[in-house]
Amino acid sequence: MAKGYWVGHVTVKDPDGYRKYQAANGAAFAKYGGRFLVRAGKAESKLGDLKPRHVVIEFPSYQAALDCYHSPEYQHALAVRGDAGEVDLVVVEGYDGEQPS
Repeated sequence: MAKGYWVGHVTVKDPDGYRKYQAANGAAFAKYGGRFLVRAGKAESKLGDLKPRHVVIEFPSYQAALDCYHSPEYQHALAVRGDAGEVDLVVVEGYDGEQPS
């Protein structure tokens, strides 16, 4: 079964508020098996006009990724975040098909 991913691009507008959001979102990620693959870190944009912070979170399945987003735990974290960050987020299904040789 293919895994699910959250891919987010973030501009933090209020660092203190964003830290509160980070503290609040852990319960949802733990409950649904979310695991950070990318959390800020160095990045070099090659195409497009992207936000400065990037996040990739892996889930056991696409459905788990969707369920996490819609969960009461994560919706609470979103309320905590408020306007502390501008976020573009997509939930995507991973690929487990053949790879180029």
